[in-house]
Amino acid sequence: MLKDTNLIKSDLYFYKIMEHKTWQVIGQMSGTSLDGVDLVHVTFKLGSNYEYKIHHAKTYFYSEEWRVKLKNAFDATAEEITLLHFEYGCYLGRLINDFIHEFSIKEIDFIASHGHTIFHNPSKKYTLQIGDGASIAAATNQKVVCDFRSQDVAFGGQGAPLVPIGDLLLFSEYDYCLNLGGFANISFQENGERKAFDICPVNVVLNHYAEKMGVPFDKNGKFSSEGIVHQELLNSLNEISFYKNTAPKSLGMEFVNSEIFPIINCFSLSEKDILRTFVEHIAVKIAEKVNPSKQILITGGGAFNSYLINRIKFHAQCEIEIPSANLINFKEALIFGFLGLLKMENKINCLKSVTGATKDHCSGLIYYP
Repeated sequence: MLKDTNLIKSDLYFYKIMEHKTWQVIGQMSGTSLDGVDLVHVTFKLGSNYEYKIHHAKTYFYSEEWRVKLKNAFDATAEEITLLHFEYGCYLGRLINDFIHEFSIKEIDFIASHGHTIFHNPSKKYTLQIGDGASIAAATNQKVVCDFRSQDVAFGGQGAPLVPIGDLLLFSEYDYCLNLGGFANISFQENGERKAFDICPVNVVLNHYAEKMGVPFDKNGKFSSEGIVHQELLNSLNEISFYKNTAPKSLGMEFVNSEIFPIINCFSLSEKDILRTFVEHIAVKIAEKVNPSKQILITGGGAFNSYLINRIKFHAQCEIEIPSANLINFKEALIFGFLGLLKMENKINCLKSVTGATKDHCSGLIYYP
């Protein structure tokens, strides 16, 4: 099992740190699967290498009211989204204050907030993560780093995935780092460069059909395992043109609404058969992106779906590492804390080899209380 404290070496010149420094950071993440807000309190120690230690971590699950608000935001008016941006920032501020109080956190250097993605369409030069940083700073009386994606999109990049810089510097002993959240994204080293991209939807689709069966998610893939693969649907999903695109590439709900759901709706299938077929689709697409007999670190909520993991093992023929529950649940919040640290240090936290931007750059906005 991977320990919460890990020391990773990097030979990239711009990450070489000459003096030791310790930072106390709160990282925040909200995924497209709408589970809730992930918060992590972590210490980063910077010497010639990077160390991290997770002290406290918690998911604050969304109320039904917030789930509906965030789910419907995609179709909201501009005024409604603007209001939601500030409301959600205040909401995050309250949750962070609760987190600080619950775990008696005394020292904080800054908060790094991913916010929550509403729109993401880099081909049209826009992306939007709501959760006003000024409101978080005012509510918590702490410095806040946020809006990590916009600058990369402005530089011609995908604005995603951003986690691979953390994979490179904190988890480089693995051949692949695979996150199974709302979407599957993968990160790996190739010809001396970090490569990463979104592979396919995961929990945004699986949860959608689980909810139709009266549960928030398909625990351990139970319903999926009871279904039957519908070969025609599987073939149609596998042939979606996005999968033929070369990296860099990323996905958002726009893709699910315009490509995935219309294909599934062409067939009159039970939810169990849809889930079973989509699990197979996920496993096939992931297997296409990895080499057999390599080591994969899997995190994100999908790591708890034992049936999905077994299907990935079957198709990929790789050695799969499922780490501690803390790392499964909070790796993205941890790494957004790390991205915030790189921003505070004015170091590169977005790699053009990953996003396709015109240059490596230091992304994010800083708000002061």
